[in-house]
Amino acid sequence: MGGLKDVLYFMFHPNQLRSVIQWKLWHEPVHRRDPSKEAPTLRSCFEFLNLTSRSFAAVIQELQPEMLVPIALFYLVLRGLDTIEDDMTLPATTKEPMLREFSKYLKMDGWTFNGNGPNEKDRELLVHFDDVIAELKKIDKKYYDVIEDITIKMGNGMADYALNAEFQEGVKTIPEYEEYCHYVAGLVGEGLTRIFVNGGTANPALLDRMELSESMGQFLQKTNIIRDVHEDFLDKRRFWPKDVWSKYVDKWDDLFDPKYRTQAVYCSSELVLNALKHADECLFYMAGIKEQSVFNFVAIPQTMAIATLELVFQNPKIFYSHIKITKGDACHLMMQSTQNLRVVCDVFKTYARRIARKNDPRDPHFLEISIACGKIEQFIETLFPTQDPKKLQAIQDAEGHEGAQNDFWEALTLVGCVVFVLLFVSGLMLGLAWYFGARFDVIFDKEAASSLKAAAKEAATATVTPLAHEEL
Repeated sequence: MGGLKDVLYFMFHPNQLRSVIQWKLWHEPVHRRDPSKEAPTLRSCFEFLNLTSRSFAAVIQELQPEMLVPIALFYLVLRGLDTIEDDMTLPATTKEPMLREFSKYLKMDGWTFNGNGPNEKDRELLVHFDDVIAELKKIDKKYYDVIEDITIKMGNGMADYALNAEFQEGVKTIPEYEEYCHYVAGLVGEGLTRIFVNGGTANPALLDRMELSESMGQFLQKTNIIRDVHEDFLDKRRFWPKDVWSKYVDKWDDLFDPKYRTQAVYCSSELVLNALKHADECLFYMAGIKEQSVFNFVAIPQTMAIATLELVFQNPKIFYSHIKITKGDACHLMMQSTQNLRVVCDVFKTYARRIARKNDPRDPHFLEISIACGKIEQFIETLFPTQDPKKLQAIQDAEGHEGAQNDFWEALTLVGCVVFVLLFVSGLMLGLAWYFGARFDVIFDKEAASSLKAAAKEAATATVTPLAHEEL
């Protein structure tokens, strides 16, 4: 039935099918895992990796050999920890000590756990967890120490929440919300960064900017919490902070009542705004990755997150169904995310603009969301200016040369105009003089000039009347 549904979907969405085919046929992994050279326990670990998360498993298995096994085991250890924390069938009295002691289980040969509920999707991982422990003993100590340290921190954080009766009623404040995201995702970012730096695949300066690693985890976790709100509601779990949803409805259940759909959408907008503040730091973090396969590993989840954030924004479906980006969009994002930082920035810019276009002026957070989207674009502009300084200098040089030529011709034209005006005025004056009888021919004819002078003298003499001087 599912296969027929997919066929019908792709028939009416050929662009989606094209993206899937492009990813399947044209994607060339930077590194390929070779199962033939692996021990049975390691092959078993990768089988469980594929069962827990197909998309995430695919990117992990394309990592360079030095990073492949440590990160795969790191993921499985945290997935095992998360399986205990998520299992609602386990009482707090069982769950709390297991979470705190989980780091010790990593050193216990043959340790397994089969007490999870039958419907817990990753219970088989813990049933065969001895394979993970066997492989952990083989990795370099510098990686094992990071895995152990993060497991201790995360286990204690999860245990605190498991015992917190108030938390069982839901997260209350924004700081609590972000603290929870820190324990379940921010610590993952910290551990991965330390592994990357130890393996020489990331800039060591990232260790001094752990807030960037924190933002990577926070961005992913907050996006998932927004998207999964209906699923968590059915499981009687509340991760949306009461300080946020209580602004829009009186009771948590009202968010899922169609009568309050508008208020529920406005509530989700505030959480989307809260998640968007991490976007620029995620891009800044990715700029510190030095190896292509590791870049792919960190970039794909982030582009998926920004796309998911755009999908859930102003989307009332999150309150009555479980939505996710399509397979075609996912494949297209993976194609873009496995290139370089500039392309990833373009993805973020594209989805930020889509969020801005979907923004509703009636939403109380309209202005703030518009500003947040603008800040993402502004930050990307600082990394990759749309106007290249070298090109701008070349244009200015060309304009300067062209301007010098223009100045020459303008000066020449101005001189010509002045000369023309002088000649015109002179000619006009001479013409008027000729019209009133001026003899210009005498200037060049000496005889005519002499005769003209004599005639003028005679005329002057003739006009003089002699006066008689009679005696008085």
